Amino acid sequence: MARITRKELKTDKFALEIGHTVTLFEEHRKEIIRYGSAGLVVLLVVVGILVYSSRQHAARQQALAKAIDIEQSPVGAAAAGQPGFPTQDVKDQAALKAFTDLKNQYGSSAEGEIAEYYLGAIKSDQGKLLDAEKGFAEVADHGDARYSSLAKLSLAQVYFAEGHADKGEALLRELIKNPTVFVSKDQATMALARLIGPKRPAEARKLLDPLRNTPGIVGQLALQLEGELPAQ
Repeated sequence: MARITRKELKTDKFALEIGHTVTLFEEHRKEIIRYGSAGLVVLLVVVGILVYSSRQHAARQQALAKAIDIEQSPVGAAAAGQPGFPTQDVKDQAALKAFTDLKNQYGSSAEGEIAEYYLGAIKSDQGKLLDAEKGFAEVADHGDARYSSLAKLSLAQVYFAEGHADKGEALLRELIKNPTVFVSKDQATMALARLIGPKRPAEARKLLDPLRNTPGIVGQLALQLEGELPAQ
């Protein structure tokens, strides 16, 4: 089974605008193209707290915030207001327990969906792709449209890593046709181009060509990604 390394799953912190469609790549640094989507765990930090803060019970919010604090804590010396962990494995175990407890207690809530997604992302970071696949599939099948689309984006990369490129491609093409506030058409298109590029560079270029002249970071990322494709 192929392994997705932690480096390949590295993402940078970013925030989403709430209430209208945005391109997620506008909020990311270029590393998301290079390292992929399965580790998009930080995506839910702002969204999970802000979107539901006025409607959800305080206990669920507190449990989610505590779990997220653990997941975002440094390995080594503690940062202000955050716990520190001696190793990545110790941190992962603490985060897994916090999100598992949250999922078990509030599984049918929005916070439960967020916890399930985080669990899948942590497992993917660890290279436990079957476990990650199960978690992402659960959110993809049962979450609301926004969280479902995010889980499908991550699940697609897991499928490619497992050698099930056809299943991953089908998910990404579905997202291209049905974008959401969490996964834009441009993001899904570039993810597909990146994943099929090593074996089908000509097709990847066709996907990227319409994006090359898009103003802003989307056009820049499309050009960068096209430049990384192998020669035909």
